[in-house]
Amino acid sequence: MKRLFSTLLLLCFMSSPVMAKNILDKLTAAPGFEISLFADDVENARQIAVSSRGIVYAGSRNAGNVYALIDHNSDGVADKKIVIAEGLNMPSGLAIKDGDLYVGEVHRIIRFKNIDKHLKNPEYEVFYSDLPSERHHGWKFLRFAPNGELIIPVGVPCNICEEDPRFGRIFSLNTDTKEITTLAKGVRNTVGFDFHPSTQMLWFSDNGRDMMGDDIPPDELNRITKEEEHFGFPYVHGGVIVDPEFGEGKNIADYTQPALALGAHVAPLGIHFYTGKQFPDSYKQQLFVAEHGSWNRSKKVGYKVAVATIENAKVTKYTPLITGFMQDETTFGRPVAFAQLNDGSLLVSDDYANVIYRVSYKKN
Repeated sequence: MKRLFSTLLLLCFMSSPVMAKNILDKLTAAPGFEISLFADDVENARQIAVSSRGIVYAGSRNAGNVYALIDHNSDGVADKKIVIAEGLNMPSGLAIKDGDLYVGEVHRIIRFKNIDKHLKNPEYEVFYSDLPSERHHGWKFLRFAPNGELIIPVGVPCNICEEDPRFGRIFSLNTDTKEITTLAKGVRNTVGFDFHPSTQMLWFSDNGRDMMGDDIPPDELNRITKEEEHFGFPYVHGGVIVDPEFGEGKNIADYTQPALALGAHVAPLGIHFYTGKQFPDSYKQQLFVAEHGSWNRSKKVGYKVAVATIENAKVTKYTPLITGFMQDETTFGRPVAFAQLNDGSLLVSDDYANVIYRVSYKKN
Protein backbone atom coordinates (compact mmCIF):
# COMPACT_ATOMS: atom_id res chain seq x y z
CA MET A 1 0.00 0.00 0.00
CA LYS A 2 1.34 3.38 -0.96
CA ARG A 3 0.26 6.62 0.66
CA LEU A 4 -0.47 9.04 -2.17
CA PHE A 5 -0.67 12.38 -0.43
CA SER A 6 0.06 13.86 2.94
CA THR A 7 -2.74 16.32 2.36
CA LEU A 8 -5.75 16.31 0.10
CA LEU A 9 -5.99 18.83 -2.68
CA LEU A 10 -9.45 20.30 -2.82
CA LEU A 11 -10.13 22.67 -5.69
CA CYS A 12 -13.21 24.70 -6.47
CA PHE A 13 -13.98 25.31 -10.10
CA MET A 14 -12.13 28.49 -10.98
CA SER A 15 -11.79 28.39 -14.76
CA SER A 16 -13.19 31.22 -16.79
CA PRO A 17 -16.97 31.05 -17.30
CA VAL A 18 -16.44 32.97 -20.54
CA MET A 19 -14.20 30.23 -21.93
CA ALA A 20 -16.63 27.53 -20.81
CA LYS A 21 -19.56 29.34 -22.39
CA ASN A 22 -17.62 29.78 -25.63
CA ILE A 23 -17.24 26.04 -26.18
CA LEU A 24 -20.95 25.45 -25.54
CA ASP A 25 -21.81 28.17 -28.04
CA LYS A 26 -19.86 26.28 -30.70
CA LEU A 27 -21.66 22.97 -30.28
CA THR A 28 -24.83 21.79 -32.00
CA ALA A 29 -26.84 18.78 -30.83
CA ALA A 30 -29.54 16.74 -32.53
CA PRO A 31 -33.11 18.02 -32.00
CA GLY A 32 -34.34 17.55 -28.44
CA PHE A 33 -30.86 17.18 -26.94
CA GLU A 34 -29.25 19.80 -24.74
CA ILE A 35 -25.56 20.23 -23.85
CA SER A 36 -24.41 21.77 -20.60
CA LEU A 37 -21.21 21.76 -18.57
CA PHE A 38 -21.04 19.19 -15.82
CA ALA A 39 -17.49 20.30 -14.95
CA ASP A 40 -14.84 22.62 -16.29
CA ASP A 41 -11.17 23.01 -15.38
CA VAL A 42 -10.66 19.24 -15.57
CA GLU A 43 -7.25 19.17 -17.18
CA ASN A 44 -6.92 16.67 -20.04
CA ALA A 45 -10.10 14.76 -19.06
CA ARG A 46 -10.16 11.24 -20.53
CA GLN A 47 -12.13 8.17 -19.40
CA ILE A 48 -14.86 8.78 -16.81
CA ALA A 49 -16.79 6.50 -14.47
CA VAL A 50 -19.63 7.02 -12.01
CA SER A 51 -19.76 5.40 -8.58
CA SER A 52 -22.91 4.07 -6.89
CA ARG A 53 -23.06 7.32 -4.89
CA GLY A 54 -22.96 9.39 -8.07
CA ILE A 55 -19.40 10.64 -7.70
CA VAL A 56 -17.79 11.05 -11.11
CA TYR A 57 -14.16 10.00 -11.52
CA ALA A 58 -12.03 11.12 -14.46
CA GLY A 59 -8.61 10.04 -15.64
CA SER A 60 -6.19 12.03 -17.75
CA ARG A 61 -3.33 11.32 -20.07
CA ASN A 62 -0.72 14.08 -20.29
CA ALA A 63 -1.85 15.72 -17.03
CA GLY A 64 -1.10 12.58 -15.01
CA ASN A 65 -4.04 13.22 -12.68
CA VAL A 66 -7.12 11.38 -11.45
CA TYR A 67 -10.08 13.51 -10.37
CA ALA A 68 -13.20 13.07 -8.27
CA LEU A 69 -16.07 15.37 -9.25
CA ILE A 70 -18.94 15.83 -6.82
CA ASP A 71 -22.37 17.25 -7.54
CA HIS A 72 -23.63 17.76 -4.00
CA ASN A 73 -27.12 19.09 -4.85
CA SER A 74 -27.73 16.84 -7.89
CA ASP A 75 -28.35 19.76 -10.24
CA GLY A 76 -26.22 18.34 -13.05
CA VAL A 77 -23.22 20.53 -12.28
CA ALA A 78 -20.22 19.42 -10.24
CA ASP A 79 -19.46 21.88 -7.44
CA LYS A 80 -16.26 20.30 -6.12
CA LYS A 81 -13.20 18.80 -7.74
CA ILE A 82 -10.75 16.66 -5.77
CA VAL A 83 -7.44 15.61 -7.26
CA ILE A 84 -7.04 12.13 -5.76
CA ALA A 85 -3.82 11.30 -7.62
CA GLU A 86 -1.18 13.19 -9.54
CA GLY A 87 2.13 12.48 -11.22
CA LEU A 88 0.96 9.13 -12.59
CA ASN A 89 2.06 7.53 -15.87
CA MET A 90 -0.72 8.51 -18.28
CA PRO A 91 -3.66 7.40 -16.07
CA SER A 92 -6.12 7.61 -18.94
CA GLY A 93 -8.33 4.60 -18.17
CA LEU A 94 -10.41 3.82 -15.12
CA ALA A 95 -13.27 1.63 -13.99
CA ILE A 96 -15.20 0.95 -10.80
CA LYS A 97 -16.11 -2.44 -9.32
CA ASP A 98 -17.56 -3.15 -5.87
CA GLY A 99 -16.72 0.38 -4.77
CA ASP A 100 -13.06 0.12 -5.77
CA LEU A 101 -11.56 2.45 -8.37
CA TYR A 102 -9.14 0.84 -10.83
CA VAL A 103 -6.82 3.16 -12.76
CA GLY A 104 -4.88 2.10 -15.82
CA GLU A 105 -1.42 3.58 -16.19
CA VAL A 106 0.80 2.63 -19.11
CA HIS A 107 2.68 -0.09 -17.25
CA ARG A 108 0.30 -1.16 -14.50
CA ILE A 109 -3.16 -1.12 -12.94
CA ILE A 110 -3.55 0.52 -9.53
CA ARG A 111 -6.53 0.30 -7.20
CA PHE A 112 -8.12 2.68 -4.71
CA LYS A 113 -10.23 0.57 -2.35
CA ASN A 114 -13.67 1.86 -1.36
CA ILE A 115 -12.79 5.17 -2.97
CA ASP A 116 -15.99 7.09 -2.21
CA LYS A 117 -15.31 6.81 1.53
CA HIS A 118 -11.63 7.73 1.32
CA LEU A 119 -11.60 10.96 -0.62
CA LYS A 120 -9.98 12.70 2.35
CA ASN A 121 -7.27 10.09 2.59
CA PRO A 122 -6.68 8.60 -0.89
CA GLU A 123 -4.27 5.70 -1.07
CA TYR A 124 -3.64 3.15 -3.77
CA GLU A 125 -2.13 -0.27 -4.16
CA VAL A 126 -0.54 -1.80 -7.24
CA PHE A 127 -3.08 -4.32 -8.47
CA TYR A 128 -1.37 -5.64 -11.62
CA SER A 129 2.07 -4.66 -12.93
CA ASP A 130 2.92 -7.09 -15.73
CA LEU A 131 2.22 -4.70 -18.62
CA PRO A 132 4.63 -3.24 -21.20
CA SER A 133 6.12 0.15 -20.36
CA GLU A 134 6.18 1.61 -23.89
CA ARG A 135 4.27 4.88 -23.88
CA HIS A 136 3.51 5.07 -27.62
CA HIS A 137 -0.15 3.97 -27.76
CA GLY A 138 0.38 2.71 -24.20
CA TRP A 139 -2.38 4.68 -22.47
CA LYS A 140 -5.35 2.61 -21.37
CA PHE A 141 -9.11 2.31 -21.37
CA LEU A 142 -10.65 -0.06 -18.80
CA ARG A 143 -13.97 -1.87 -18.58
CA PHE A 144 -15.25 -4.70 -16.40
CA ALA A 145 -16.82 -7.59 -18.29
CA PRO A 146 -20.14 -9.14 -17.25
CA ASN A 147 -18.15 -12.08 -15.83
CA GLY A 148 -16.21 -9.71 -13.54
CA GLU A 149 -12.92 -9.80 -15.41
CA LEU A 150 -11.07 -6.56 -16.21
CA ILE A 151 -10.62 -5.79 -19.91
CA ILE A 152 -7.26 -4.17 -20.71
CA PRO A 153 -5.94 -3.07 -24.12
CA VAL A 154 -2.27 -2.77 -25.06
CA GLY A 155 -1.71 -0.69 -28.19
CA VAL A 156 1.23 -1.16 -30.53
CA PRO A 157 4.37 0.93 -29.79
CA CYS A 158 4.59 2.23 -33.36
CA ASN A 159 2.69 3.53 -36.34
CA ILE A 160 3.21 0.23 -38.16
CA CYS A 161 5.41 -2.67 -37.04
CA GLU A 162 5.56 -6.44 -37.01
CA GLU A 163 3.13 -8.32 -34.79
CA ASP A 164 4.28 -8.93 -31.20
CA PRO A 165 2.19 -10.94 -28.71
CA ARG A 166 2.72 -8.27 -26.02
CA PHE A 167 1.07 -5.56 -28.11
CA GLY A 168 -1.90 -4.97 -30.39
CA ARG A 169 -4.16 -7.02 -28.14
CA ILE A 170 -7.22 -6.78 -25.96
CA PHE A 171 -6.67 -8.81 -22.80
CA SER A 172 -8.99 -10.09 -20.08
CA LEU A 173 -7.63 -10.17 -16.53
CA ASN A 174 -9.07 -12.47 -13.89
CA THR A 175 -9.03 -10.20 -10.85
CA ASP A 176 -8.77 -13.13 -8.41
CA THR A 177 -6.05 -15.27 -10.00
CA LYS A 178 -4.38 -12.47 -12.03
CA GLU A 179 -4.42 -14.84 -15.01
CA ILE A 180 -4.57 -12.92 -18.27
CA THR A 181 -6.03 -14.19 -21.55
CA THR A 182 -6.18 -12.77 -25.06
CA LEU A 183 -9.58 -11.74 -26.39
CA ALA A 184 -8.50 -10.10 -29.64
CA LYS A 185 -5.38 -9.77 -31.78
CA GLY A 186 -4.43 -7.42 -34.59
CA VAL A 187 -5.77 -4.35 -32.78
CA ARG A 188 -3.59 -1.31 -33.44
CA ASN A 189 -4.85 1.09 -30.79
CA THR A 190 -8.18 0.83 -29.03
CA VAL A 191 -9.08 3.19 -26.21
CA GLY A 192 -12.79 2.49 -26.23
CA PHE A 193 -14.96 -0.59 -25.82
CA ASP A 194 -18.24 -1.71 -24.29
CA PHE A 195 -20.39 -4.81 -23.94
CA HIS A 196 -23.73 -4.92 -25.72
CA PRO A 197 -26.39 -4.94 -22.99
CA SER A 198 -28.34 -7.85 -24.51
CA THR A 199 -25.86 -9.99 -26.44
CA GLN A 200 -22.90 -9.32 -24.09
CA MET A 201 -20.63 -9.13 -27.15
CA LEU A 202 -17.64 -6.81 -26.78
CA TRP A 203 -17.53 -3.95 -29.29
CA PHE A 204 -14.44 -1.76 -29.65
CA SER A 205 -13.06 1.16 -31.62
CA ASP A 206 -9.69 0.97 -33.36
CA ASN A 207 -7.46 3.69 -34.78
CA GLY A 208 -5.91 2.86 -38.15
CA ARG A 209 -2.32 3.39 -39.22
CA ASP A 210 -0.92 6.69 -40.49
CA MET A 211 1.22 7.66 -43.49
CA MET A 212 -0.97 6.12 -46.19
CA GLY A 213 -2.61 9.38 -47.15
CA ASP A 214 -5.64 11.43 -46.19
CA ASP A 215 -8.31 8.89 -47.00
CA ILE A 216 -6.95 5.43 -46.13
CA PRO A 217 -7.02 3.29 -44.16
CA PRO A 218 -10.37 3.61 -42.38
CA ASP A 219 -10.70 3.68 -38.63
CA GLU A 220 -12.95 0.95 -37.33
CA LEU A 221 -15.76 -0.19 -35.08
CA ASN A 222 -15.43 -3.92 -34.35
CA ARG A 223 -17.13 -6.66 -32.37
CA ILE A 224 -15.54 -9.79 -30.97
CA THR A 225 -17.34 -13.06 -31.73
CA LYS A 226 -14.70 -15.55 -30.57
CA GLU A 227 -11.61 -15.61 -28.38
CA GLU A 228 -8.29 -14.62 -30.00
CA GLU A 229 -10.05 -13.29 -33.08
CA HIS A 230 -7.61 -11.42 -35.38
CA PHE A 231 -8.59 -7.99 -36.72
CA GLY A 232 -5.80 -7.57 -39.25
CA PHE A 233 -3.07 -5.27 -37.96
CA PRO A 234 -0.36 -4.93 -39.24
CA TYR A 235 -1.22 -6.96 -42.34
CA VAL A 236 -4.71 -5.83 -43.37
CA HIS A 237 -6.51 -2.58 -42.59
CA GLY A 238 -10.23 -1.93 -42.57
CA GLY A 239 -10.81 -5.46 -43.78
CA VAL A 240 -9.93 -4.52 -47.37
CA ILE A 241 -6.49 -2.86 -47.59
CA VAL A 242 -3.33 -4.95 -47.63
CA ASP A 243 -0.49 -3.15 -45.88
CA PRO A 244 2.29 -2.13 -48.33
CA GLU A 245 5.04 -3.01 -45.82
CA PHE A 246 3.73 -6.07 -43.97
CA GLY A 247 0.88 -7.40 -46.08
CA GLU A 248 2.78 -9.37 -48.70
CA GLY A 249 1.44 -12.92 -48.95
CA LYS A 250 -1.46 -12.24 -46.56
CA ASN A 251 -5.05 -13.19 -47.37
CA ILE A 252 -7.73 -10.63 -46.54
CA ALA A 253 -10.18 -13.44 -45.82
CA ASP A 254 -8.06 -14.62 -42.88
CA TYR A 255 -8.92 -11.53 -40.84
CA THR A 256 -12.14 -10.21 -39.34
CA GLN A 257 -13.96 -7.48 -41.23
CA PRO A 258 -14.90 -4.36 -39.23
CA ALA A 259 -18.49 -3.96 -38.13
CA LEU A 260 -18.23 -0.44 -39.52
CA ALA A 261 -15.44 1.22 -41.49
CA LEU A 262 -15.27 4.87 -40.40
CA GLY A 263 -13.46 7.74 -42.06
CA ALA A 264 -9.68 7.67 -42.12
CA HIS A 265 -8.12 9.46 -39.14
CA VAL A 266 -11.40 10.38 -37.43
CA ALA A 267 -9.89 8.75 -34.30
CA PRO A 268 -12.78 6.94 -32.59
CA LEU A 269 -12.02 6.70 -28.88
CA GLY A 270 -14.64 6.00 -26.21
CA ILE A 271 -17.80 4.09 -27.10
CA HIS A 272 -20.86 3.47 -24.93
CA PHE A 273 -24.10 1.51 -25.21
CA TYR A 274 -26.89 3.67 -23.86
CA THR A 275 -29.05 1.93 -21.23
CA GLY A 276 -30.83 4.86 -19.61
CA LYS A 277 -34.48 5.90 -19.76
CA GLN A 278 -34.13 9.63 -20.47
CA PHE A 279 -33.35 9.47 -24.20
CA PRO A 280 -35.95 8.37 -26.77
CA ASP A 281 -36.44 4.65 -27.31
CA SER A 282 -34.57 4.79 -30.62
CA TYR A 283 -31.33 5.43 -28.68
CA LYS A 284 -31.67 2.55 -26.21
CA GLN A 285 -28.92 -0.04 -26.54
CA GLN A 286 -27.38 1.95 -29.37
CA LEU A 287 -23.70 2.75 -29.54
CA PHE A 288 -22.43 6.26 -28.86
CA VAL A 289 -19.04 7.00 -30.42
CA ALA A 290 -16.61 9.82 -29.61
CA GLU A 291 -14.61 10.82 -32.69
CA HIS A 292 -11.61 12.59 -31.21
CA GLY A 293 -10.59 14.01 -34.58
CA SER A 294 -7.61 13.96 -36.90
CA TRP A 295 -4.18 15.44 -36.30
CA ASN A 296 -2.53 14.03 -39.43
CA ARG A 297 -4.71 15.00 -42.35
CA SER A 298 -4.58 17.96 -44.73
CA LYS A 299 -8.20 18.76 -43.84
CA LYS A 300 -9.46 17.86 -40.38
CA VAL A 301 -12.15 15.21 -39.93
CA GLY A 302 -13.92 13.62 -36.98
CA TYR A 303 -14.47 15.96 -34.04
CA LYS A 304 -18.00 14.80 -33.24
CA VAL A 305 -20.17 12.51 -31.18
CA ALA A 306 -22.13 10.04 -33.30
CA VAL A 307 -24.55 7.16 -32.76
CA ALA A 308 -24.23 3.79 -34.46
CA THR A 309 -27.63 2.13 -34.78
CA ILE A 310 -27.24 -1.63 -34.34
CA GLU A 311 -29.79 -4.19 -35.47
CA ASN A 312 -29.11 -7.94 -35.32
CA ALA A 313 -25.43 -7.29 -34.53
CA LYS A 314 -25.00 -5.10 -37.62
CA VAL A 315 -24.57 -1.35 -37.90
CA THR A 316 -27.45 -0.07 -40.01
CA LYS A 317 -26.97 3.67 -39.56
CA TYR A 318 -24.32 6.08 -38.32
CA THR A 319 -25.65 9.50 -37.34
CA PRO A 320 -23.97 12.61 -35.88
CA LEU A 321 -25.36 13.62 -32.49
CA ILE A 322 -23.08 16.52 -31.47
CA THR A 323 -20.99 18.58 -33.87
CA GLY A 324 -19.07 21.86 -33.79
CA PHE A 325 -15.95 20.76 -31.92
CA MET A 326 -14.03 21.82 -35.04
CA GLN A 327 -15.07 24.61 -37.41
CA ASP A 328 -13.21 26.06 -40.39
CA GLU A 329 -10.12 24.03 -39.46
CA THR A 330 -10.10 25.52 -35.95
CA THR A 331 -10.33 23.09 -33.04
CA PHE A 332 -12.50 24.03 -30.07
CA GLY A 333 -12.85 20.62 -28.42
CA ARG A 334 -12.12 16.91 -28.82
CA PRO A 335 -14.59 14.39 -27.34
CA VAL A 336 -13.04 11.36 -25.63
CA ALA A 337 -15.30 9.10 -23.55
CA PHE A 338 -18.73 8.62 -21.97
CA ALA A 339 -20.33 7.81 -18.64
CA GLN A 340 -24.01 7.55 -17.80
CA LEU A 341 -25.60 9.30 -14.83
CA ASN A 342 -28.43 7.78 -12.81
CA ASP A 343 -30.98 10.15 -14.35
CA GLY A 344 -30.15 8.82 -17.83
CA SER A 345 -28.16 11.84 -18.99
CA LEU A 346 -24.79 11.19 -20.57
CA LEU A 347 -21.42 12.67 -19.65
CA VAL A 348 -18.83 13.29 -22.37
CA SER A 349 -15.22 14.15 -21.56
CA ASP A 350 -13.13 16.55 -23.66
CA ASP A 351 -9.35 16.51 -23.19
CA TYR A 352 -8.79 19.57 -25.37
CA ALA A 353 -11.31 21.96 -23.81
CA ASN A 354 -10.61 20.42 -20.35
CA VAL A 355 -14.30 19.96 -19.60
CA ILE A 356 -16.94 17.30 -19.11
CA TYR A 357 -20.26 17.90 -20.83
CA ARG A 358 -23.67 16.68 -19.75
CA VAL A 359 -25.98 15.65 -22.57
CA SER A 360 -29.67 15.53 -21.67
CA TYR A 361 -32.91 15.15 -23.58
CA LYS A 362 -35.79 17.55 -23.19
CA LYS A 363 -39.13 15.92 -23.80
CA ASN A 364 -41.75 18.02 -25.54
